[in-house]
Amino acid sequence: QVQLVESGGGVVQAGGSLRLSCVVSGSVFSPKIMGWYRQAPGKQREMVARISSGGNTNYADSVKGRFTISRDNAKTTVYLQMNALNPEDTAVYYCNFVVTPSAWGQGTQVTVSS
Repeated sequence: QVQLVESGGGVVQAGGSLRLSCVVSGSVFSPKIMGWYRQAPGKQREMVARISSGGNTNYADSVKGRFTISRDNAKTTVYLQMNALNPEDTAVYYCNFVVTPSAWGQGTQVTVSS
């Protein structure tokens, strides 16, 4: 059974930083494209970053230059370093496989105060 466990969220002031982690178990990890997603209250879930097995990355325009996605295949973990946070980044953040998503984990709440 695939499990996606996100952590690292919290409350931070505008301009601050957080580092999110997502540990994946129950599935082959290293060949798969992984993504970080977020869902703000009243909005649809959106992808903010993705990373290929070889480390190629793509970002949503709203986070480009501020967020960095990375992965550690040995630890089956994907990370999201978030810098220069602003209140518009407030959301629940999730990770998942990009091509064939699994059931969503519980996510981790990020709240950015102004």
